[in-house]
Amino acid sequence: MIVGNVLIPVADLDEAIAFYGLPVKFRDGDRFAALNGGGVTVALAGPAEHVTDSAAPSFKVDSVRQAVPDLVARGAEVVREPEDGPHETRAVLRDPSGNVFVLYSPL
Repeated sequence: MIVGNVLIPVADLDEAIAFYGLPVKFRDGDRFAALNGGGVTVALAGPAEHVTDSAAPSFKVDSVRQAVPDLVARGAEVVREPEDGPHETRAVLRDPSGNVFVLYSPL
């Protein structure tokens, strides 16, 4: 696993992009925008892409469907099962301390 981004659910993508003031690396309409945060990507998720209720780290893995059972065996709880989004497969889990995180792998 590597930290791929920090995912932040937002109500209005244009407003959030203006607020954070970081260069836009990628944008998918009102669904999603990846901002250049220097060492980490700030991923803004519009309402259609809300997978968490609050900011959460997102970890890039080779295969979400393989990583989920491994993490569950180590004490993670599945919040949202693996699902295919427009650009990646993703799942939401909770670590043993209760912190939510996202796993993703490109389609």
